[in-house]
Amino acid sequence: MNFTDLQNRIKKLLKEKNAILLVHYYQRGEIQDIADILGDSLALSIEAARTDADIIVFAGVRFMAESAAILSPDKTVLLPREESGCPLADMITAPQLEKAREENPDASVVAYVNSSAEVKAHSDICCTSANAVRVVNSITDAKRVLMIPDGNLARYTSLHTDREIIPWKGYCPVHHFVTTDEVQSVKDRYPRAKFAAHPECRPEVLEMTDFVGSTGGIIRFARETDVKEIIVGTELGIIHQLEKENPDKTFIPVSDKLICQDMKYITLEDIHDALVEMKHVVTVPDRIRIAANRALTRMLEVS
Repeated sequence: MNFTDLQNRIKKLLKEKNAILLVHYYQRGEIQDIADILGDSLALSIEAARTDADIIVFAGVRFMAESAAILSPDKTVLLPREESGCPLADMITAPQLEKAREENPDASVVAYVNSSAEVKAHSDICCTSANAVRVVNSITDAKRVLMIPDGNLARYTSLHTDREIIPWKGYCPVHHFVTTDEVQSVKDRYPRAKFAAHPECRPEVLEMTDFVGSTGGIIRFARETDVKEIIVGTELGIIHQLEKENPDKTFIPVSDKLICQDMKYITLEDIHDALVEMKHVVTVPDRIRIAANRALTRMLEVS
């Protein structure tokens, strides 16, 4: 691949500073193209925990950079745009979680990685959309599980476990507002297509799918299926990689509204400037980090 001058300068800076660029599938295509590791939340969490780089540049959102700082406290973690947040993560606070724990004292708390460091610190174990079912089924000391903050992921997980799942009332604004009418409209236009969607979508949408999975799971599905037309029910950034890997297949977004603005804040210029100036360092205080690390490490052990 031929890189632009700016992309080449970033690659050179990464090498000079012994830095690694972790990029989520929802980022801009030109950023995905220069990633050292491109992946979903689970893959990036694993890489953050095991990298021997001195600096982690996280092209994602704040909870991802926080997780890297929790797992690798000896590394410098840079988030190129400080305002890259997550509306879903903001739908629960540590005090709200503590109140819910008091109301459900016999329940284990499973925190989706799309949550703040402080919320993770008040949880028993973390999960991603890729391993939520495995994580919940690994719990042996409780039959009731409070899953936070994504209610749709909790409801999807409840279909694959005998644990009683208590869903939080949060949701991802990108996925939650996909409608069955939108799905049916695309299905009518592409009758031979298969529909793959993220479990953050609502239950009635997931009932219309041929495959439900994380971003990484959808990419594997697209790679392995013989079907040539795939309707995509997740953030549009994933289509860049889907088309690169599968040039002989057609990918149809279920809606052109599936854009996470927070994921799109970061630009190549931001990554370059963060590396040059070593700015926007993400740290997590030890009083939070140590407890949050236990929850994340338990998840990685299960994975």
